[in-house]
Amino acid sequence: MHMTLVIFGGIVLLGLFLLFGHLWGAAVGGQSGAAKAFIPVWVVIAAVNFWIGVSHAGYSVRAELPILLLVAAVPVVLAVFAVWQLARL
Repeated sequence: MHMTLVIFGGIVLLGLFLLFGHLWGAAVGGQSGAAKAFIPVWVVIAAVNFWIGVSHAGYSVRAELPILLLVAAVPVVLAVFAVWQLARL
């Protein structure tokens, strides 16, 4: 359940990045730049989630690594897809 909530939080955060990119920049250029800026921010957030799972929740690195990959990959793939779609406009 926690993993689903974290992935959902990443998708919501991507939406916020895209919204603020639209509000602060040129419509397509600002959104594309915001989606690109989201990627390293989300990777850091996912890494912190991984670290908390290993150091405080007691999970092993081996058990937590696939979760890190999935939690990081889903929102990042959506961000790359958004950049690709915005480049087509």
